[in-house]
Amino acid sequence: MAAKKILMIVGDFVEDYEVMVPFQILKMVGHQVDAVCPDKKAGDTVKTAVHDFIGDQTYVELPGHRFKLTADFESIKPETYDALVIPGGRAPEYLRLNKRVIQIVKQFEGKPIAAICHGPQILAAADMLKGKHMISYPAVGPECIIAGAEFGEVSAGADNAVTDGKLVTAPAWPAHPEWMRQFLKVLGSKIEP
Repeated sequence: MAAKKILMIVGDFVEDYEVMVPFQILKMVGHQVDAVCPDKKAGDTVKTAVHDFIGDQTYVELPGHRFKLTADFESIKPETYDALVIPGGRAPEYLRLNKRVIQIVKQFEGKPIAAICHGPQILAAADMLKGKHMISYPAVGPECIIAGAEFGEVSAGADNAVTDGKLVTAPAWPAHPEWMRQFLKVLGSKIEP
């Protein structure tokens, strides 16, 4: 397997596990991962949030960690990347309003893309979900359907993932094992026993 160059688009209040775990997994198997955020440079950080369910009708947002960016947003060249990862949390809600983010994301049409939780909001804003079978955090489902997606069933434990061509989606961080397994397969990554 040739190492891939992967872009990860993040922002303040990205979900902690959904940025940290895939970043580490992809680097662990030998891929180069550049994490970027609008208006920030390599070495800057974004605040993360931990989303958890503790008996309320929706998730709570708890303080997470500081996640260090590895590349400058303004200087990235999307055409030099092999794949894209879009973590969830609250960040996609405002990142999808950034015209440069949408321009960058559109350049990944036909390339491997992994999006989890609220990450598909960016794909919907980029008009990249038409006819795609996918899943996300259930509250994002109506937005994905309006964008033309065929929205799949989210398992009771939110631990499932869906691959449609080169798009791999999942509902939330409990799906990391399945989401990353499917994405690594799309990337052609091999993990030796």
